[in-house]
Amino acid sequence: MADSPEEIKKHVKLYMLIGVILFICTVLTVAVAKIEWLDFGARGFDAIDMVIGLLIASVKATLVALIFMHLNHEKKMIYWLFGMGIFFGICLMVITGFAFSDPIYYEDFFGR
Repeated sequence: MADSPEEIKKHVKLYMLIGVILFICTVLTVAVAKIEWLDFGARGFDAIDMVIGLLIASVKATLVALIFMHLNHEKKMIYWLFGMGIFFGICLMVITGFAFSDPIYYEDFFGR
């Protein structure tokens, strides 16, 4: 922990910087979803915009975990568990993508 006033000021600067970055990323996420000239792919909110939004949210979650939850100073096991959580989250998204790409699902569910 910070013992001297200089170290405390250094930590406060870091927290303020991370707060500004999180605010900018939040504004960027809303801009990608709402502003038309930042709209990628088809017109309106689509899969590409969703992926960009999720990438921005992943960056924000990583910053919060590393800085505000102090995981950047933890032991190797914490990084391993954090990485496994990310890996399994990606696996769940891939499995969901495969389920939606199944033509039998669409025929049965939507009657096409």
